[in-house]
Amino acid sequence: MTETTATEPAIFSEIREALKEHDVMLFMKGTPVFPQCGFSSQVVQILSYLGVQFGSVNVLESDEIRHGIKDFSDWPTIPQLYVKGEFVGGCDIVREMFEEGELRDFLAEKGIELESAA
Repeated sequence: MTETTATEPAIFSEIREALKEHDVMLFMKGTPVFPQCGFSSQVVQILSYLGVQFGSVNVLESDEIRHGIKDFSDWPTIPQLYVKGEFVGGCDIVREMFEEGELRDFLAEKGIELESAA
């Protein structure tokens, strides 16, 4: 695969395709069943608690995605949560939104169904 001469790295199109697969997408270290870092684990726990159906991309499987997602979002850390293609934030932002009750409202505004009665 040759990188185009456009100003955008080729990996961005792969990231956009991943974002189209699920309304809620988490770029994380590991998988939801077996997170490979505490921050990824926290975001998985929050989403699971809220009953959010989400997709995930294990950035440890590809250095290109691991570095590309940071450039894509202009955010230096992983995990990164996206809702309907929009970057929400990393672990600290997601945790803060959850603790303040803002995450549930944000997801509802975006039309994301929550399966939990919590």
